[in-house]
Amino acid sequence: MIIQPKTRGFICTTAHPDGCAIQVQRQVEYVKGKPAVKGPRNALVIGASTGYGLASRIVAAFGAGANTIGVYFDKAAEGARTASAGWYNSAAFEETASEAGLKSFSIVGDAFSDEIKDKTIATIREELGQVDLVVYSVASPRRTHPKTGETFSSVIKPLGGTYTNKTVNFHTGEVSLASIEPATEEEVRQTVAVMGGEDWEMWIDALREAGVLTEDATTVAYTYIGPEITHAVYREGTIGRAKEHLEATGLRLNDRLSATGGRAFVSVNKALVTQSSSAIPVVPLYISVLYKVMKEKEIHEGCIEQMYRLFSERLYGGGETAVDEKGRIRIDDWEMRPEIQAEVEQLWAALSTENVYELSDLEGYRKEFFQLFGFETGAVDYEAEAEPDVAIANLR
Repeated sequence: MIIQPKTRGFICTTAHPDGCAIQVQRQVEYVKGKPAVKGPRNALVIGASTGYGLASRIVAAFGAGANTIGVYFDKAAEGARTASAGWYNSAAFEETASEAGLKSFSIVGDAFSDEIKDKTIATIREELGQVDLVVYSVASPRRTHPKTGETFSSVIKPLGGTYTNKTVNFHTGEVSLASIEPATEEEVRQTVAVMGGEDWEMWIDALREAGVLTEDATTVAYTYIGPEITHAVYREGTIGRAKEHLEATGLRLNDRLSATGGRAFVSVNKALVTQSSSAIPVVPLYISVLYKVMKEKEIHEGCIEQMYRLFSERLYGGGETAVDEKGRIRIDDWEMRPEIQAEVEQLWAALSTENVYELSDLEGYRKEFFQLFGFETGAVDYEAEAEPDVAIANLR
C-alpha cells in the first residue's frame, strides 16, 4: 500500500515502516560513531519504542554493547491500518541488534500490568540471568492499577486558576491564546497515579524479589522542568505534581538500592518533539523557539544526543554522578543556560502568526513531528508501495 501521513490534531494515525527504520539506523550510526560507553551489560528498557526510551535502548546496545529487553505497548498492522511507529522502530532495532550479534527481546503489552512484569522477569531469567540497568520511560494517558483494578486518566491542566498563554497550531502556523481551566483534586490524584513513580517502584520491587536485578544495578526515570513560560501548564500543573512524585520515588529507590551498591536516578531531560509533548498546549511553540536559539548556538540535541551524553558523561562517566540539590541529573543544562532562556523570552514576547516562521523553528518542529512516524526523512519514496505488515524478531 502507499502510506501517507494522516493527522488528527497532535496525533499522526499512520506510520511508514521504511522511514522509521531509517530514523532508527541514523540513531544507531550516531552512537557507533562516538566513543564506547563503559555501561551496562544487560539492560531493561520499559517504554522502549519511541523517544527517550528508544534512544536509551540504542545507546545501551550500540554504545555499551549491552543485551537488551524492550517493553512497550504498540500495535501491529491490521488490514488497511499501518502499525504504530513504535512497532516499526522496534522491528528495525531488533534486526540491527541481531546483525551486531547482540541479544535483544521485545515484550509487547501493558507495562502497568502484573502479567507483563511476570513475562519480563521470566525472559530475563531465561535469556540474560539478571539486568544491571533498568530505564523507566513510560508515557501513557491511562493506567489500570494491577492490584485494585481502578483505571486512572491523566490530564494536562494548571492548578489554582485558569492559565492563558500563546500556543500554536504547528500544522497551520496560527499563533493564538490558549486558556486552560484548573484541575480538580481528583484530576490531580489520577494524574499522579498514571504519571508518578508508583509503577516504577513496582517494577524495581518485582525485579528484586525475583532475583533478576543485580546488586549493583542502576535504574533511571525521566522528567522535565522547563522554563517559566511553561511552568503553569507543566511543572506547576498536574504533570508537575506527578513528576514530583516520580522524583520522590527516585530518592526512595536510591536509598533502598544503595545498600547493595545499586543506584536510582531521575534525569531531567531537554524539551524535545515527542508524541507526548505535542499534546501539551504552549509547549510546541516554546520548543520551536528553543530549537531556533539552540541551533543557532550549535548546541541543539535530539533524543539520541541527549541519551548518549547521559550515559557517557553522567551514568557511566566514571566517578560519582553529578546531581542537583534535589538529587536529579540535569541533562537539560544546555537548554536552561541563562543566555539561552533570555533569548527565548525575548522572541516569545514578539511572537505572532505573522512572524512565527521568522522568530521560531516551527518548520523544524513540524518536520521532526512527522519524522517520529517515519515521514519526511528525505530518503524514502512516499509515492511507492510499502509493506505495512512488518514482523518483530524475538517478540515474546
